[in-house]
Amino acid sequence: MSLTGKRALVTGASGALGAAIAQRLARDGATVLLHANSRPESVEQLAAAIEAEGGRAESVVFDLRSDEASRAACERMLAGGPVQIVVNNAGVHDDAVLPGMQPEQWHKVIDVSLNGFFRVTQPLLLPMLRTRWGRILNISSVASLTGNRGQVNYAAAKGALNSATKSLSLEVAARGVTVNAIAPGIIASPMADGVFDAAMINQIVPAKRAGKPEEVAALAGFLASDEAAYITGQVISINGGMI
Repeated sequence: MSLTGKRALVTGASGALGAAIAQRLARDGATVLLHANSRPESVEQLAAAIEAEGGRAESVVFDLRSDEASRAACERMLAGGPVQIVVNNAGVHDDAVLPGMQPEQWHKVIDVSLNGFFRVTQPLLLPMLRTRWGRILNISSVASLTGNRGQVNYAAAKGALNSATKSLSLEVAARGVTVNAIAPGIIASPMADGVFDAAMINQIVPAKRAGKPEEVAALAGFLASDEAAYITGQVISINGGMI
């Protein structure tokens, strides 16, 4: 599944899932633009690792919560040509039951996952459409489909991302651009490992294990390929049978 000649932005590439998706797209031939904000050294190291394996990568550090910073970063990226693959992976948790949730907890989670999607996808879209080929992948969550106690903010952000996926897919399908969402369940990562122990995973996941970031990346790689050109507007779960 060759993506040679394509440029791909992966937001939140400093995390385990974003890094795995970026590595997969790079192995498939794309030049990957690795976004981070608070941990720039992570994407710099990832870019070096990808290039050491013969791939092409560069880091792009900016704050997705800022309209101005995001717009300027997109302009810099577009100076190198259209970005034809956009993976909206950046997201944050800040959990609390709603009666105890602070306004900042609500706004921060919505701002990164949902407004961040808008801040990079909107300015990159027209140049992508002009090429008549594009892939937009929005990383959602099982929480968007089932809900989760203490995550009203996170589920709301990811649920809105699912709806945006369906609407945007209708707007761009005729121009060779697909838009899909991937809804992972429990995926092994430092974040998940601190929340879910083996006993809990055994109880709530029929497959009796956490997923691997590489398994989600394999799905992302397929959806970014030419072989997935007729798949659009979908929210695809990858959760070991949780739902």
